[in-house]
Amino acid sequence: MTSSSAPGSPAPGRTDGRSARWAGHREQRRSEFVDAALRAIAEEGPEVPVERIAEHAGVGRTRLYKYFADATDLHGAIAERAATLITAELAPVWSPHGTPMQMISTAISTHVGWLAEHGHLYRHLTMHALSARVGSKDAITDVKAAIAGHLTELFRQVLHELGGSEPVAEPLAHGIVGLVESTTDRWLDAPERMDRDQLTELLTRWVWRLLDDALRSAGVELDPDEPLELPGLPS
Repeated sequence: MTSSSAPGSPAPGRTDGRSARWAGHREQRRSEFVDAALRAIAEEGPEVPVERIAEHAGVGRTRLYKYFADATDLHGAIAERAATLITAELAPVWSPHGTPMQMISTAISTHVGWLAEHGHLYRHLTMHALSARVGSKDAITDVKAAIAGHLTELFRQVLHELGGSEPVAEPLAHGIVGLVESTTDRWLDAPERMDRDQLTELLTRWVWRLLDDALRSAGVELDPDEPLELPGLPS
């Protein structure tokens, strides 16, 4: 004897369809609320409360929590969006071209520029780094690791093509990322002491000196003002 659904119960296919529509609607609304959160952070600062984020979204706090389990879930979604935005903005780091000094200056200028324009968001991410995580790390750590990873592969390629020793590539990449990040973080506290172009020029010189010293210790000498033409690098 074949059992049938209880009277009034939706057929399995209909239930699946409704679930899929709800899931799509939920993700859309979550995305819209994250958009509102980014606006609230930009306008009101990194410590903006959830109540104000809800107001920017045009809903009450309880309505907001229909789509987020709690504040940690909301901050995690903000961190995930921020990681995507930062990675996209730092595209020049992933595809460097020109002279070594041009490559360094472009990457640093882009990085410093993003932080200067999104200082409130950056502070918000660092404030919630322990609770709002993307995967096993927070957004800032994930982005720094991604940048260091790309730089490591770039340095390894340069050293390999020029006959140098490659083990120095990874510590050099992480050291450079740490230098730029910590210096820019401190600059954000008092940007009136030095303008963005001055900071970029200063960091570019420092990074080149670190890079030049590491390359020389690996048996490689580069002219910082001559285009770096290697297989796999944009010309």
